[in-house]
Amino acid sequence: MTTPVVLMTRQNCSLCDKASEAVARICGELGVAWSSTDIDTDPELRAEYGDRVPVILIDGKEHGYFEVEEPRFRAALARRPR
Repeated sequence: MTTPVVLMTRQNCSLCDKASEAVARICGELGVAWSSTDIDTDPELRAEYGDRVPVILIDGKEHGYFEVEEPRFRAALARRPR
């Protein structure tokens, strides 16, 4: 089984740090597993996402990027099948 929420990030990215804190808090409150992937560790991911990080994936589909829109993120997680 894959992790429902994946945050695509890179090192030394202040937006990534803020997004990581928000995703950790919200997923923790809702009991949803999440993980983070550094795009710079994989040439294909780096080519796909470039400077457009952080990117939030929910169930493998892109949900948003640059910032966590909390109401929208919560609503998307609430709509997920359990």
